[in-house]
Formats: sequence, structure tokens, C-alpha cells
Amino acid sequence: MATILLAFCVVSAFTPLLTRLLSVRAFYLIALLPAAAFAYTLGQTATVTAGDAVTESIPWIPTLGISLSFRVDTLAWLLALVVTGVGALVLLYCARYFAADELSLGRFAALLLAFAGTMYGLVTADDIVVMFIFWEITSVLSYLLIGHYTSRRASRGAALQALLVTTFGGLAMLVGVIMLSVAAGTTSLAVIVADPVSGPAATWAILLILVGALSKSALIPFHFWLPAAMAAPTPVSAYLHAAAMVKAGIYLVARLAPGYADTDAWMPVLVTIGVWTMLVGAWRSLRQHDLKLLLAYGTVSQLGFLMVSVGFGTRDAALAGAALLLAHALYKATLFLVVGIIDHRAGTRDLRRLSGLGRSQPALLFIAVLAAGSMAGLPPLFGFVAKEAVFTALLEAGRAGDGWGWIALVGTGIGSVLTVAYSIRFIWGAFGTRPTMAPTALHPDRWGVLLAPVVLTAGTVLLGPLSAGIDPLLAPYADTVAGGGDYHLALWHGLEPALLISLVLVLLGALMFAARRRVALLQATVPAWVDAGHGYGVTVRGIDRAAARLTHFAQRGGLPQYLSTILVVFVLALGFAALVNRTWPDALVTWDYPAQVVIALIMGIAAVAAARVGQRMTSVLLAGVTGYGLVALFALHGAPDLALTQALVETMTLVVFVLVLRRLPTGIMQHNRPIHRRRRALIGVLVGAVMGTIGVIALGARQAVSISAELPRLTQEAHGTNIVNVVLVDIRAWDTMGEISVLIVVATGVASLLFGSGRNEVVPRLKGSRTQRSPRNRRRVVADPHASSAGHAVTRQSWLLAGRTIPAPDRSILVEVLVRLLFHPAIVVSVFLLFAGHNAPGGGFAGGLLAGLALVARYLAGGRYELGEAVPVDPGKILGLGVILAVGSAVGSLFFTGIPLESAYFSAEVPVLGALSFGTSTIFDIGVYLVVIGLVLDILRSLGSEIDRQSDAGTAPTPEQETPSGGEPSGAEPEALARTEVLP
Repeated sequence: MATILLAFCVVSAFTPLLTRLLSVRAFYLIALLPAAAFAYTLGQTATVTAGDAVTESIPWIPTLGISLSFRVDTLAWLLALVVTGVGALVLLYCARYFAADELSLGRFAALLLAFAGTMYGLVTADDIVVMFIFWEITSVLSYLLIGHYTSRRASRGAALQALLVTTFGGLAMLVGVIMLSVAAGTTSLAVIVADPVSGPAATWAILLILVGALSKSALIPFHFWLPAAMAAPTPVSAYLHAAAMVKAGIYLVARLAPGYADTDAWMPVLVTIGVWTMLVGAWRSLRQHDLKLLLAYGTVSQLGFLMVSVGFGTRDAALAGAALLLAHALYKATLFLVVGIIDHRAGTRDLRRLSGLGRSQPALLFIAVLAAGSMAGLPPLFGFVAKEAVFTALLEAGRAGDGWGWIALVGTGIGSVLTVAYSIRFIWGAFGTRPTMAPTALHPDRWGVLLAPVVLTAGTVLLGPLSAGIDPLLAPYADTVAGGGDYHLALWHGLEPALLISLVLVLLGALMFAARRRVALLQATVPAWVDAGHGYGVTVRGIDRAAARLTHFAQRGGLPQYLSTILVVFVLALGFAALVNRTWPDALVTWDYPAQVVIALIMGIAAVAAARVGQRMTSVLLAGVTGYGLVALFALHGAPDLALTQALVETMTLVVFVLVLRRLPTGIMQHNRPIHRRRRALIGVLVGAVMGTIGVIALGARQAVSISAELPRLTQEAHGTNIVNVVLVDIRAWDTMGEISVLIVVATGVASLLFGSGRNEVVPRLKGSRTQRSPRNRRRVVADPHASSAGHAVTRQSWLLAGRTIPAPDRSILVEVLVRLLFHPAIVVSVFLLFAGHNAPGGGFAGGLLAGLALVARYLAGGRYELGEAVPVDPGKILGLGVILAVGSAVGSLFFTGIPLESAYFSAEVPVLGALSFGTSTIFDIGVYLVVIGLVLDILRSLGSEIDRQSDAGTAPTPEQETPSGGEPSGAEPEALARTEVLP
């Protein structure tokens, strides 16, 4: 099962490439994966039928008792077959539904396949935490699939609505999952259900979990998101909103019912909400003119019926609910696919504009009639068998004295009358002939589009007469539910009350359709504001307005006020905590050596001066003094790694400050004098005092033995001697992975702010530099108008490639010489720091910073074209490669040790070099090295090159501007780049 999930993940990742190569034919290929999963699940039938379960477990977070455990019993087997079988058919349908030129087809195919894999993981997961993770992934994927048509406002709004509603329910469910797993002392769903916990905590946990189930399965009051989600492509509606995603809540209730159906609030909540949902959904379905919306509200109604069935808590109801779940997936997916075909051929789904389709499309009519008949509960279809089983179970419960049985029977009976009415209305509206209308003109459709509906309809037809053979497959799940009962699925049980009830309900539904005009007039009397979707809109708009007013109130006055608010809250909150603290160190050491006092005074003076000077550059340099003071403290305390990293970070920070300050007005400090200086000074003093007090408290707060005593031993086990680097890339590599993720976000954010119209993929290069890479072309002769008063070309040497692209007043030959001499040694030293960091000061972070500073120096000396010549690679590719190496080392560990980021080491004796040891942590460190270089390069391109380009574009074309194709620079003076240069 874990292998199947991994296959879904891998194939989904490569699906866009397959779609690019094969177009819509790629759907045939990727459909093989859910088909194979269907066959694998079908092969587990014998084990499941015997009442056993197929299990698999991979340790994941042992300290929390969480593992990647999967368990296929009867219920999981049934849902897995639905998810994979319908998923494979929908993917085949997509191959004939979409055009070859469909936008974002690869993205859609990948998301739909990933959704199928996620649903398979959800229904087979035995660990409740892992199940919840899959649960939330389905919300994200459904958001992306519903919003497939990104250019349509309705699609974007529906996607966001579905995400908000299901995520809200998911958050409530998360609390319930934690409470239930803690109370049960395990995260195994099988154990939680087999040995249910009781008490108020368990009751509240179950109620919170039910909130998640109700929101995911679109029951009242969360039902409005499902009809809105019909803005998605029809295959999405057929799969997510008929057979897969909306079944997640039904599945969860069915999974918990054997252990928690007797919980106090279980029956009132599920029966009341289920019946009400069935009635409201069916009533609203009768008002729709869009065939897809008609089916959507019908789905809402059927989900209420399903919730009553699986949640009623008796053995017979559980059996009936499992059968109804399968029947619903078959007929509702079929009907959605039929609507998609009608929409393609007729160009509309409005039943008021359709006429004569039954005569022109007899095969489609036949399929639709069978599916709608199963939905209405007509014999001999499987929907009839399932509905009769539900009525029998509820009737027997009522006869046994359960009042909820009678409530559920009456409610679902009325809902079934409405179901028959809107089923007939669907057939009449889609395929009927209107005397006042000409037959609807149809467009030809591609062959094979009927394959998926035909297979699903065949299942609906065949399972009715064969239902007696289905009974032993579903009975093992039903037998786990208390309440007794010996009902068996069959097409004919004789003349029993349930059959009479079904016949009466079908007759009443047909009469209701015949009186549809009166029903429509009655529906028109319902006020428009009686709509949960309207309530959602009012709620969201109210939250938006409240947020805007709160933001306007709290965030006025610019950045100084924002910082003041944050710092004041910091002082009040942590200051109060410090006042009530009772844990203080036994003794205070004022300083370890006199140099500490001197350094602290220098840092303090620099900090005060930075706040008082009137020049920004001076303030930046003074702020840098405080950073270099930390460098001195680290170095004197015997922490060379920290000192080296702090020095490099501080230098890089100064460079970034300088690059940013270039874009700010020069006289802002003179025109906008600081105000409230005393207030700000007081806040600054209080923040410093509180922070210092917290530091003192922290010195005396430790109660357990520090882990630092174990770090030398752990470092040796990691085949290293540098504790700092080993901690970063081995012991706490998860933290480092999170940090490099933050660096990538920073790089992306900076680039998005500066590249207004999209990231520029062309790295600015000098003319001819892409073609003249042979050693024989290391010199180029170009005209240099600054070299001769006559403007003739002369031959002279240049220390940097792009040095003469800088205006003469801004150029420094001394800087060029120094950069030329120091660049390559700096790169070599950075690589040395990278590989030596495991045993000596250094590491990927320090090495990457040093290499980045070398690139900074080259940019400052030669400008943006010099940066392009130094690293003619898009920074995004460097960042991506670094992440691939870091994440790849984590994923690779799963195949060797089963634990991500667990290092492996390879030692060997090498001639001349002697004993060498190489660990996978080095690969991780190389990834960190590349991420840091990519970040620096991205910042230089954003805050440096892009600002230079924008400045040039704001004045006049310059000789340095390049064509979009990355060819020769264009401008008024192309001869300015035609000079003699020596490549480094």
C-alpha cells in the first residue's frame, strides 16, 4: 500500500511531462495506475471476506507513536475499490472529454491523479493522524481542481469557498483527533474503534470529528459549497463530488460507528442533520435548470441519506449504508459524465434549451435512464436493493422501540419522494422533446466518450440481480456494528413492508413531478435569503470588513508605529512574566574577561549612535558595528564557527542595506525628522531591559541535564569533530531544512517585489559572451571612446570583463584589480569551508556566504554584466538544485534506514590520500551551500541588476541593454562594448 501511494506521487510528478509529450493520450497511460491499484485491492477480497485485514506499517514518528500504518478491512476495501475503479474510468473519460489544446492540461491530470492517490491513502490509513494528513491534502487538491479555470471568477470563488469550509471543519476535526488519540492512548484507528473510550472528553472529541465529517461531505449547514463547486470541469464533479471526496465524511462516520454509535450526541446529530440535508438538497434540486446543479443538489440530498444510513448504529443499517455508498458512486458518477457529454454536444446544460436529445442520442438516453432509475430506487437496479435495505433497517429499529428509527424512516421516505421527482425531472429535462422548440443541434463527439458511463451503468444493472453475492463481501463490516440484525442483501425478499414503502414512494414522486408547476409556485414563495450560501457570503464579507477596520485602527502611522506596537506588546507580556518569575540563577557573573566590557561598551555606543545620526549610510555602518561586536565575543569565547558565520552574515547584511538604500530618496532624513523620540527611546530601553532580564532568568531556569554534554559523543558517531556543523547537518538537520526553506521564500519574495512583470529569465551577458568561449577567443578588440580623444579603437587590457560598462566616474581600477585577484581564491576557500566544515570551522552555510560575498564584490566592481559573466545561470536553478540535494538526502534515507535525514557513511582507504570518510550529510551540506549562493545571487539580481536595469530604462537606452532573446546588447552606443578584454 505504501508502494502504491509512492507510485501515485511519482507518476503525478511526471504527469505534466507525459501530457506535454502525449497530449490527451497521457490520460490513458496514467489511468493504468489506479486500475492497477483496483486490481491489487480486488486481490485482497478473499482475506477481507474472511473477516481479516491486510496491514502494513512503517515507523515514522516513534516518539509520538505515529507510523505510516495502513489497514484494509471490509470498509477500507470497499472505499478503495470505489476510489481506484471510478478514478481509472474518469481518467479514461478525460482523454475523450478534453481537447488537445486545453490550457493547463498537464497540471489538471497531475492533480486528479494525485487526488486519487490521496483518497486511497485516506481510506486505507490506520493511523488517525496520517488519515487526517490525507484528509487535509484532499482539501488542498480539491481547491486546485475546482479552480482549474483560473480565468473564471466563479471557479476561483467556488474553489476558495470549498477550501474555507472544509478547512474549517478540518481544524475542528484536528482538535477532536488529538483529544481522542490522547484519551485512547494510541493513534491506531482499529484500536480506537475496537476499544472505545468514554466520558465527556470522548464525547466532545467525537462531536468535533463529526464537524469535520459534515463539512467534508457537504451536509447542513456546510452543504452550500458543493453546488458552487460545479464550476469545476465535469470529470472533477463526477469524481470528487460524487464518488470520492464527499465520501470521506461518510467513510469516517462509518469507520467510527462500530465503537461510538452509542455516544450520547451521535444519533441526534447524525439523524437530524442527515434527514434535514436530504430534504433540503432534494427540494433545492427541483428548482434547478442547470443539469449539473440539479445533480449537485441531488448529491447533497443523497449524502444526507447516506449519513443517516451509516451513522444509525445498527448492524442492518450499516450493511444497507455500505451498499448505498457503492450504489451512489455508480449512478451519480454516471449521471455527471452524461451531463458532460450533453454539454459538449449541445453546448449547454440548461434544460430549458434542450429538446429532442432522447431521439437523437438513444444510447445516452438508455444509460441515463438506468442511472437515474437506480437513484430513484427502481427495481431491478442496485439502487433499489440498497434503498430497500435502508428502509428495512430503519423500520425494524422503529418496531424495536427506537424513536430515532421512526424519525429517520419518515424523513428519508419524504426525501425519497423528492428524489424520484428530481430523477424524473432530470430525464425529462435532458432528453425530453418540447413541442415549441426545434431539436437541439448537436456537435459530434469523439468515440470512446461513452466507455466510462457504460462500465459504471453495467455495474449498476448487474449488481442488482447479483446483490446476494455482494452480501458476504459487505457483511464482515456490518457485523462489527452492535445492534443485532440478520438482514441480507437480495433483489427479492418477498412481499415485505419495505417493498410496499418503496412502491408508494415512487408513485408519490411521479405524482409530484406531474404537479411540477404547483410545486414550482410553492417553491417560489420561499424567501431568497433562506440560503446557507447567502449566509456564507454575509459572514465572509463581515469578517473582511472587521479585518479592514481593525487593520486601519491598529496599523496607522507607518513602520515606526508597527514596530512600536510589537515592541510594547513584547515589553508588557514578557515583562509581566519576568515580574512573576521565581526562578533566578544562584549567582551572577558580570563578565568573564575585561575585553567583554570593552566590546559591550563599543556595541552600546554604536547602537545609540545609529539611532541618533542623521545619515542613513552612517546609521547602517554603526548598526554593523554591533554585529561585528558579536563576532568578537564569539571568537573570544572559543566559537570560531559562530564568529565566522556572524562575520559573513553581517557583511552580507551591510551589502543588502546598501543596495536597498540606493532606491530610497537621499534627503528623507532631512525632510522627515523623527518624532516622539523620547517615547521611542523609552521603548528601546524597556525592550533592552526586558530582554536582558529574560537572559538572566534563562540562566537559572534549567532543571534537566543539558544535552550539550552528549554532543561530543554524538558528533563522533556522526564521523565528525566540529560540533556546530554536525548539529546543523546531522543531529538537527530538520531545523536546517526548515531554515533553507525560509531562505528560498525570502529569495522568492525579494524577486517578486522587484520583478514587477514576472521574473526575468535572461541573465544579462556581454555581447558575444555566449558564443566566444573557446580559449582562442579569450581576447576581444572593441572600440573604447574613453581611451582616445579621437574616439578611435585602441587595444588595452581590462581587469574585469564588464569593467568598462561602468561610467568612468564610478569606476575604480584598484577595486577591479583586488576583485580579480581575490575572487578565485575566495571561491576556493568557500569550497574548502564546505568540505572541511564537518571537522573544522566552516560548513555549507559559511562556505555559501563566502562565495556569495565573492559574487557581491564582483558585482560592485563590474556591475550587472560582470555578475552575469561570473555566474551565467538563473538563480532559481541553483536554489532548486540545492533543495533537490537537501530533500533528496532526506528521501534517500527512507530507502536505507526508514528514517528521513538519517546519515549513512562510507569509509575507504585511498592511495596517497589515506583514509577517507564520506557521509550523506555532506550531500545535505552541499545543498545548503547552493541554496545560500542562490539566495545571494537572487538578491544581487533583484536589488542590484534589476534596479540598475530599471534605472537605465527610466532615463534612456544604454549600451548595456540586451535583447529579450539574450543576444547582443542594444542601445545608442554599441561600440562602447567593443574593447579588448581578458576573460578570467
